[in-house]
Amino acid sequence: MIRQLSICNYALMDKVELTLSDGLTILTGETGAGKSVMMGAISLLMGERADSKVLANREGKAVVEGVFDSVSEILKDAFLKNDLDWNDGQIIVRREISANGRSRAFVNDTPVTLPLLAEVAGGLVDIHSQHSNRLLSNPAYQLSIIDSIADNAEMIADYKKDFARFAGLRNKIKKLRESFEKSRENREFRAFQLEQLSKINPRKGELEEVENDYDILSDADDLRSRISQAAYLISVADVSALSMIGDAGASIDGIDFSLFEGKQENDRTGIMDRLRNVYIELKDIGDSLGRIASGIESDPVRLAKADARLKELYEAVKRFKVADYDKLVELYASLKDEDNGGNEKVSELNALEQEARALGDRLKEKAECISKSRMEAAKRFEEILTDSARPLGLTNLRFKVGITQGKLTSDGKDTIEFLCAFNRNQPLMPLSQTASGGEMARLTLCIKAITANRLKLPTVIFDEIDTGVSGDIADRMGSMMSDIAEGMQVFAITHLPQVAVKGKSHLLVYKQDEGDRTVSHVKKLDKEERVREIARMLSGKEINSAALSNAKALLKG
Repeated sequence: MIRQLSICNYALMDKVELTLSDGLTILTGETGAGKSVMMGAISLLMGERADSKVLANREGKAVVEGVFDSVSEILKDAFLKNDLDWNDGQIIVRREISANGRSRAFVNDTPVTLPLLAEVAGGLVDIHSQHSNRLLSNPAYQLSIIDSIADNAEMIADYKKDFARFAGLRNKIKKLRESFEKSRENREFRAFQLEQLSKINPRKGELEEVENDYDILSDADDLRSRISQAAYLISVADVSALSMIGDAGASIDGIDFSLFEGKQENDRTGIMDRLRNVYIELKDIGDSLGRIASGIESDPVRLAKADARLKELYEAVKRFKVADYDKLVELYASLKDEDNGGNEKVSELNALEQEARALGDRLKEKAECISKSRMEAAKRFEEILTDSARPLGLTNLRFKVGITQGKLTSDGKDTIEFLCAFNRNQPLMPLSQTASGGEMARLTLCIKAITANRLKLPTVIFDEIDTGVSGDIADRMGSMMSDIAEGMQVFAITHLPQVAVKGKSHLLVYKQDEGDRTVSHVKKLDKEERVREIARMLSGKEINSAALSNAKALLKG
């Protein structure tokens, strides 16, 4: 509930500081005194747009601040989700408006956007006026009323959770299908490329291997001849390198080279050992050359295949417009991966569609359960509302809740329409087409009386909702507001003394001329002041003894 309200430099109000109580609080004042100014200030706390024209003193800023306590735990999740401090259910909301039109909003001293402020404040205060009675004709609002009667919040929350998942699945499916359609031509071209490359089947390192084979096969006779000649000179010839090394070793065999140690640097390792090492290495080279030469054969068939393969690979590099052979191999690999990925996407689409169908079937079952709860609640609501409204002068009221079913939405499959007739010879018609302002106000009050506790709103404001009624009906409407205030904080702005006397506390809005300005003030009335205000409402500015006596009698009643 609103525990404290502060208004500074806003329109006609220089500075207003109020401590507010629970129960029913009455706000009265002459027309133009500033009641609408006070409502405008509260609307700022609800997230309404601001205008710099409201500044009384343009050298300062306008500030409206409300302190709320006994806040429902329902709002806690919204606070935690948006990194707002949750101070044991106490919330401080502040709006600041500067002369340049800039507006800032704060919740518990944390800057917030207007949409977030409206989300938070929507769970703090519910304002009803004659102007806002059209809300009662809104199908979404009518649905919320029936759901409050049905007490099906948990059922709907469970349904909404599944529906959000269902909507997400449908969105994924739609995007996948759109992606397939957009890339259809590209996929066909890429599939053609994959088909052509699959026939070529290039593999990493193959080009180098084929080039080496081609070089060998194209010069096989010359290579074999040259290598064989080298092997012959090293190992086989009458005067081969090996025989010469052997003869050299025989010539110096038996010489004691230790006599020459230290004379020459190269002698230190041993001449004979070095000759033996050279002989062994040279023999190994000759053997290797012989094996290589024996392995080289002229093969025209292999040469032709290598030549054809080289031409195929070179042509593929040009045809697929890649920089080199390695890029051709990369393209082939990516096309194969893409093809596999396409198959995976098809599988993903099939799986998503299967999941969506199963979830859709469950949603239909849950929507049917919700519909049953609403139908039962609608019957109860029709009876309760009719019984509540008749004492307020709507004696011929006939009321029916029309429920039609359609496709699944986030609220289920039901569309609600309130149908009523206020006269005996009148057919049932949609509420927006048949109710006058006064009738709509009384219906709104009855509905609020029925649903107030169920909606769990800590504060309700009725802004001249009793306009157009008087006498006994006004008294009954005041009693109904008082009954509502048994379970929550209620403010009623009224010009009717029959309503004003029902309040637990009474605020008077009045204005005074102060120098060259007119300023609005708000005052909490004591017992005697309240008697005089009720008397004024009964008789006008001239308060006589009869009006005072009547006011006292009304207050006692």
